Amino acid sequence: MGIDFPNPVGLAAGLDKHAEHVESLARLGFGFLELGGVTPRPQPGNPRPRLFRLPAARAIINRYGLNSVGVEVFAENLKRARDRMSGAAVIGVNIGKNKDTPNERAAEDYERCMEVVYPLAHYVSINISSPNTPGLRDLQSAQFLEDLLKRLLGKRDRLRQRHGRQVALVLKVSPDLDDAAIRGMADAVRRERIDGLIVGNTTVSREGVAGLPHGDEEGGLSGEPLRERATRVLRAFASSLRGEIPLIGCGGIMSGADAAERFAAGASLVQVYSGLVYRGPRLVSECVAAFSGTAAPMPAARLR
Repeated sequence: MGIDFPNPVGLAAGLDKHAEHVESLARLGFGFLELGGVTPRPQPGNPRPRLFRLPAARAIINRYGLNSVGVEVFAENLKRARDRMSGAAVIGVNIGKNKDTPNERAAEDYERCMEVVYPLAHYVSINISSPNTPGLRDLQSAQFLEDLLKRLLGKRDRLRQRHGRQVALVLKVSPDLDDAAIRGMADAVRRERIDGLIVGNTTVSREGVAGLPHGDEEGGLSGEPLRERATRVLRAFASSLRGEIPLIGCGGIMSGADAAERFAAGASLVQVYSGLVYRGPRLVSECVAAFSGTAAPMPAARLR
């Protein structure tokens, strides 16, 4: 991806949606932080309650619906945080489309977000996999995906010329893809030369939480019940892509052993969210230790 990471363990998108806690999160030992998702215009997201803990399964169900302060306010928050931070942090920004933007015009929303956050990020993550925005996952289909990637890579080329620096483009995909969809997406990202792939987002499956309090709530499921599904899809992408594109493993990583499993399955980096909720910051150092000894130490990243 053209980025030097201090370590390969990152924060997944969704925890700091508005870039309001960057400095504090950067002190927890992460190798990188993915902020957002952010949309071009402010939107409230879905009505509350929209977040549910399922402690018996170490799981979370959310249906936030990409609540966002909008990309302009988000960028101001991130800029202030970066100005105050003494050291550099590797920053990714997860971008999405507004709920009322039809899929035929989705590229315009992603382009707008890219334009605003480009000077502030090491990479931009294209969110086409949240189950909480109606129709968003349709952008993973062949009907939309190739055109969307072409548009965003073209936009990135123009922004690179304007700003004199390269920002990686990463695609965040669903863990609910079947084998045919995985092969199709792998072909598309290989053809368009996307810089990285995050596998994956939350799942609409209720495997592992059926019958539990809140287990039937609508939304995306994350945490321990997602681990096997996310690992299986990661392995499938690794098999299809054969090392051509870096993979970021995400979903159900609750221990250092889970992180090691994801590295063994083909991930170059991993991200945590629900595991941080249930395990606390100790999880970060556990996952870093799981990677230790498998590669040479990586130098700290700097914005270039």
